[in-house]
Amino acid sequence: MNAKKLMYFLLREAGIGLALLMICLFFTVTTKEFASSMNVTNIFVQISINTVISVGMTFVILLGGIDLSVGSVLALATIVAGKIITSQALPVWLAIILAIIAGIIVGSLCGLFNGFVSVRWRIHSFVVTLGMLNIARGAALQVSNSRTIFSFPDVFNNVGTKTFMGIPVIFLMAFMLVIIGTFILSKSVFGRLIYAIGNNEEAVRLSGHNAALYKIAAYVICGATVGIAAIMYMLRLNIASPILGVGFELNAIAAVVIGGTSLSGGKGSLVGTFLGACIMGVLNNGLLLIGMGDFARQMVTGFIIVAAVVIDTYRAKFLAKFQYA
Repeated sequence: MNAKKLMYFLLREAGIGLALLMICLFFTVTTKEFASSMNVTNIFVQISINTVISVGMTFVILLGGIDLSVGSVLALATIVAGKIITSQALPVWLAIILAIIAGIIVGSLCGLFNGFVSVRWRIHSFVVTLGMLNIARGAALQVSNSRTIFSFPDVFNNVGTKTFMGIPVIFLMAFMLVIIGTFILSKSVFGRLIYAIGNNEEAVRLSGHNAALYKIAAYVICGATVGIAAIMYMLRLNIASPILGVGFELNAIAAVVIGGTSLSGGKGSLVGTFLGACIMGVLNNGLLLIGMGDFARQMVTGFIIVAAVVIDTYRAKFLAKFQYA
């Protein structure tokens, strides 16, 4: 990475990191509990699931698309995995392995549906994923008979409470996914074409690449990350429920947008998305500690999304001038 590229990267990501630092300092000063080791661990855990979903959402938004179905798909994936893991007909370890695989497959198939319908009939992903939001939620309620599934094996539940050097294992899982996703986007042909399609899909098509396949693959990746998040949710709370995931799409979109990914596609990074997810988690935790209610925190989240989009327009102009100077 030459000096100019390094400076461009720092200008693009440093503002988000600085904002995160300032928010942490504010809550450290205003609340005694915020900087405690127990609360920091809680923040790591709370960040994990949104980070995983946001990784997949970044791939979709880089294309200029959106996925509104992630919360409902997560609920469906937990129900399918929960049904398998609580099956008395299978050995415990086999049930756990099949449950994990099934959860990821359910998410991937929902993503495949979203991508295929959107690309095949040229329907905006907003409409398609809005339909999937209802399909997946209805399927979760139907399959579970509107009941919560619990009583998972202890060997499965214990993983959710494990730590490594004081850091929760599920956070490390999320962080590893960020690293893998960053490598794919920055080092692979597939990743570069995702950016290219977001910038100019017609140019990619004329260069001989099948843009439709890459777009469908991005939605499948998004679905797969939701399946992984579903398993992590089960590890964290030890339940599977058809009403899980309400509002998760808002949190994921907020993390991606705050992280600097353009809603029009073609610009963004998973480093920014991770920092955006951290900001969302820290804000939610800090506002809760100072006594702000659920409704007020939802209002703050909505305001942050709007502010992030406005700020991003100015940042994009500044970075464009710097990049081509």
